[in-house]
Amino acid sequence: MSTTVVWAAIGLTALGCYLLKLAGLLVPAHALERPLVRRLAGLVPVALLAALIAQQSFSAGGALVVDARAAGLGAAGLALVLRAPFLVVVAVAVGVTAGARALGW
Repeated sequence: MSTTVVWAAIGLTALGCYLLKLAGLLVPAHALERPLVRRLAGLVPVALLAALIAQQSFSAGGALVVDARAAGLGAAGLALVLRAPFLVVVAVAVGVTAGARALGW
């Protein structure tokens, strides 16, 4: 791939990001105050985060896998159900994942 093509792609991507940001700023305030938009604005970030977690936890090289990461995610979920503080949830997930990998899973 030539340098010109790479810089053209970077420029078009930057322009697209700028135009998308500008479009968001030009949305009228009354359109953002609708109840449906407010509900979606609260739910979309949660759905995106859940999708990212699932993709990172259950895939390797484009294939579906269940390994030590799944055990860590399950342990983190249990810690959340038990209302553990965030740092404890992370520590539990790391500990269980490391333990499962040490046991060869």
